[in-house]
Formats: sequence, structure tokens, C-alpha cells
Amino acid sequence: MPERDDEEREFDIKWADGAEHKEPSARARMLAARWKENPPGPVPFRGEPEHTASRRSSGRSSGRSSSWVSTAVVLGCVAAVIVFLGYIDFRPY
Repeated sequence: MPERDDEEREFDIKWADGAEHKEPSARARMLAARWKENPPGPVPFRGEPEHTASRRSSGRSSGRSSSWVSTAVVLGCVAAVIVFLGYIDFRPY
């Protein structure tokens, strides 16, 4: 019996995939209805994320320099751990 169910299910999938007209999803229907009354405005290809825009408006520097600062902080922490472990290893008991 399970084999017959699999065959029927496969037939149904092939039948559904071969349909000439496919109904849009509920989200697509909702957006189409919303945009019919209130069409969306133009959107730039790569819009600036909101959190980046607020960071720049507060007077901070761009994200490029902050990535160097965070890299320097991480490398400094790694160097401090290496020095600390070396100090523990060479300390007389």
C-alpha cells in the first residue's frame, strides 16, 4: 500500500508542476492588492542600511576605520594573552 501512495503522490506532483496556470502565493496576492492602491516608491540598488546611516549622522567615522580599530583591539588582546602565558610559564615556583 505505501508504494501505491508514493506513486499517486508522484503523479500529483507531476500534474501540479505541469499546470498551465499557477496561482500566486498569499503574500504575492497581498502585495499586489496593496501596491494597486499605494504603489511603492523607487528604491536605490544598494540602499544604505539604517544602522549605518545613524552611525554616520552621530559624527562617528566611517565603517572602514572602525574595522581597523577592532582588528587592532583583537590583535592586542591576542598579544596580551601570549605575553601573559609566557610570563606564567617562565615564573619560578
